[in-house]
Amino acid sequence: MISPERAQVFEQAIVAHLGVIGALREQVNILEQIAAEMTRAVLNGKKVLWCGNGGSAADSQHLAAEFVGRFRRERRAMASIALTTDTSILTAIGNDYGYEHVFARQVEALCVPGDVLVGISTSGNSRSTLLAVQAARKQGAFAVAFTGNDGGEVARFADATLRIPSRDTARIQEGHILCGHMICDWVEMHLCQHLAGEKEVVE
Repeated sequence: MISPERAQVFEQAIVAHLGVIGALREQVNILEQIAAEMTRAVLNGKKVLWCGNGGSAADSQHLAAEFVGRFRRERRAMASIALTTDTSILTAIGNDYGYEHVFARQVEALCVPGDVLVGISTSGNSRSTLLAVQAARKQGAFAVAFTGNDGGEVARFADATLRIPSRDTARIQEGHILCGHMICDWVEMHLCQHLAGEKEVVE
C-alpha cells in the first residue's frame, strides 16, 4: 500500500512531470525555430547568450556549458555565455543601476547583431529578464524566452517563446532543461554535419 506521503509527493510529482513533458510535443515547431536560429548564429560566428534568476540562472550556466564544452559529439566549441556568472559585474550593475539591469547592461556590452539571447523566467514576468530580451532586440539579436504557462510579460517582446504548460515552478524548470538539451542536440548535430561537409570539400 502506498503511504499518503509517498502518494502526495512522489506519485503526484511523477504524474505531473509526465503530463508536462508529454505536452511538449505541441512546442516542437517553436523548438525547431529556436534551434535553427541558434544554428544560424553559431555557423555565422555569432554566439548564444543566456540569462535568468535562481534556478533559471543555473539552467543558463548549464546550457552555456553544453555549447562551449560538448553535448553528445566531439566538435569545435560553440560560442555561448551565461550572463549570470561574473559576480563583480553583477554586483557593480546591481549597485550602480539596480538589480533589474544586471542582464540588460551585459547584453548592451556583449550582444551583437546575429546573436541569440535566451531569457529564462518561469513566470515570464522577471523584470531583469524582460529588460535583457528588450535590449537584445535593440541590439539586433534574436530574442528567445523560456517561460511557463501563459508566457507572462516577456512573451510580448521575444521573437520566439517556449511556454512550458504548467504553473508549477518545478515542473516548468524540468521542462526548460529538457528543451534546452534537445536544442543543444539539434545545434550540435547540424554543426557537425556542416563541419563534415567542409572537410569533404577541402579533401
